[in-house]
Amino acid sequence: MGKALIIVVVVVLSVYSLFDVIAQPKTRVRLLPKVVWVVVVLIPVLGPIAWLALGRPRFSRPSGSGRRPRVVGPDDDPDFLWKIDRRKRPRKGPDSDPGEQPTG
Repeated sequence: MGKALIIVVVVVLSVYSLFDVIAQPKTRVRLLPKVVWVVVVLIPVLGPIAWLALGRPRFSRPSGSGRRPRVVGPDDDPDFLWKIDRRKRPRKGPDSDPGEQPTG
């Protein structure tokens, strides 16, 4: 049972590493060319470990200045709620738009 578990772990690690090498753009692969990494990963145990330790791209964290604005749901957006309220109420008076028809 123990040997079977080791074999399964080695195969899963090798398959994961092979697909990871193939999926990476060649500009993000470190140390060796991508084609060489594909061959290295095929070496049992050492190849996948070498890929994970040396060849896999490091993920850089985005800087604080490049953060995307927080997405606000429509029920929390005051502009959205104001527009809905404006559509619900018929506008009467001199400042109402003549082309706008009241809804009801």
